Amino acid sequence: MSDLTTLVTGTITLRPYVFVFLAVYLAAAGRDLGLRRALAFTGWAWVVAFVAEYSSTRNGFPFGLYHYTEATRGQELFLANVPFMDSLSFTFLAYASFALARLCLRRSRGAAIVLLSAVLMMLLDVVIDPIAVRGDRWFLGRIFYYAEGGVYFGVPVSNFLGWALVGGVIVGGFCAFFPLAERARPGSDGWLEAPRPGAALYYGVVAFNLAVTGWIGEPLLLALGVLLHGAIARAFWLRSSPGFAGATLGGGIGRGATPPSEVRS
Repeated sequence: MSDLTTLVTGTITLRPYVFVFLAVYLAAAGRDLGLRRALAFTGWAWVVAFVAEYSSTRNGFPFGLYHYTEATRGQELFLANVPFMDSLSFTFLAYASFALARLCLRRSRGAAIVLLSAVLMMLLDVVIDPIAVRGDRWFLGRIFYYAEGGVYFGVPVSNFLGWALVGGVIVGGFCAFFPLAERARPGSDGWLEAPRPGAALYYGVVAFNLAVTGWIGEPLLLALGVLLHGAIARAFWLRSSPGFAGATLGGGIGRGATPPSEVRS
């Protein structure tokens, strides 16, 4: 029991930023989805992520072939050869993508939500994985490596496609078994309240990773990340007239419109 306590403590202290994001996620998802759905989302996302990582470290599907160094084995929790922390991080990354997709599309379910969530998940990884493979240059540490490297700052294209697939499976599976109800409520923009914190979490993760990118001295990678996510934020700003920022900060959308109101069922 003392060994397990040591491993749990080590898992948290080695990656405190992961658990800050996780705490924000749990608070946001609990209010947004309800406790039962939030717990279901967490469990489902973790299972999908673990299976994907376990498979990828053996046969290369879906992320491409990579290996964990296991340098921290004995200091943090591992399941087989996969750090528990790594699979757990997919829970808040998938939820943040799901929340931002809902805020942008002004709805809670459907194929478009699943597809956009998958794309947003992949675009998160465009800024996450290139600095993760450079973990020896910051406090992450060198925890994994790709067997054959990759074309995008050491990351293979298959990894980004894998993130999109995993994001789509997580959100699609959740929506299939725990659908969120929608109904019109004239003159109300209260449906914006639910996904707003999750959308903020998405950009919090982006900001953290871009900050680390600048800190380790990767100006080209930083510039590409800023341009990419700046363009996405602007597209959402224009899409969510009178603005994504206005919606995020509490503004209305289309005064006099009849947007759908998201409720728990």
